[in-house]
Amino acid sequence: MAPRLTCLDLVNKCDGFPDPERDPQGYSEEMKRLYTFLWKDSEGSYPIGYVPLSVLEALNDTPEDIRGPMEVDHGARTILLFQGPATEEERTKLVGRLTAYWRENKKFRMLKGWRDELWPVYGRNGDLLFSIERVAMGLFGTTRFGVHMVGFVRCHDDKSRYDFRIWVPKRAANKSNYPGMLDNTVAGGLPTGEDPFECIIREADEEASLPEDFMRTHAKEIGIITYIYITDERAGGEPGWIYPECQWIYDLELPADGSITPRPKDGEVESFSLRTVEEIQEQLAQGLWKPNCALVMLDFFARHGILTPENEPHYDELRRRAHRFIPFPGPHWPHWKHANPPEVKKA
Repeated sequence: MAPRLTCLDLVNKCDGFPDPERDPQGYSEEMKRLYTFLWKDSEGSYPIGYVPLSVLEALNDTPEDIRGPMEVDHGARTILLFQGPATEEERTKLVGRLTAYWRENKKFRMLKGWRDELWPVYGRNGDLLFSIERVAMGLFGTTRFGVHMVGFVRCHDDKSRYDFRIWVPKRAANKSNYPGMLDNTVAGGLPTGEDPFECIIREADEEASLPEDFMRTHAKEIGIITYIYITDERAGGEPGWIYPECQWIYDLELPADGSITPRPKDGEVESFSLRTVEEIQEQLAQGLWKPNCALVMLDFFARHGILTPENEPHYDELRRRAHRFIPFPGPHWPHWKHANPPEVKKA
């Protein structure tokens, strides 16, 4: 029987990249297999991602007329890419040409899941530098953005200590990543050009059949969570890719009379079930939840007074690591006010 997972185990499974200040030795070891992806502008150079050695090797083996000019500093372990084109549109085409070439040549297994969906990479002033095919972002270790929502119903019964239940979806068995695992009520990636709130409304319709008018009036933006994930085999490609991620978080209280409930629509969700807090805690302990969704749920528990400093020995670490600083720019940078935990609500 697999060992039961603690809150700290679940945090470690999602936020697995060592913090350079709290674990300098672990960070130094991790960086031995990475080069820092730099961007240069009129103010100088700054980091936007992490490039694994396997990707650097692939870049060296790729003709320059496909990948564009490249500057590598082996002493500083840095790399400059995609600087040639003058416009965001031209840079996006260059990145697309490179990743398509790797896909055609079966260079990286992750590219088999090609989505034809562009995700953004931002500069230090909030400007869009270029966009990358969704499944290829891990090759460059740039920050990925998404939205997650927890849908719940207020109810009182003798089966739970708490006065609400939570709608939990089970991911479809044919999903390319984390098939059959448990997820947040609604979740999805944030493509280039889409506002987070509009994204959660779209995903709520596509995944859970939730009405747009209800979402617009009842979905509450909480803030963001941030972490740096290191993939495992369940992520749909080779393990070990670095995924800095920022998720916009929403809460949605649904009617207790069951007049509005989530229902599968686009095939990404196999089923929804209404679960007590205690049932979800047991599922988490068994490792049944997708790693970043587990972190979102733990954050929900902390915000709603289910996890407290009195009953969870790693409460402070959970709160800190669910809001860790990501050193790469993006629209999350003005949101660091949310790094301080919101006021706890009574469950």
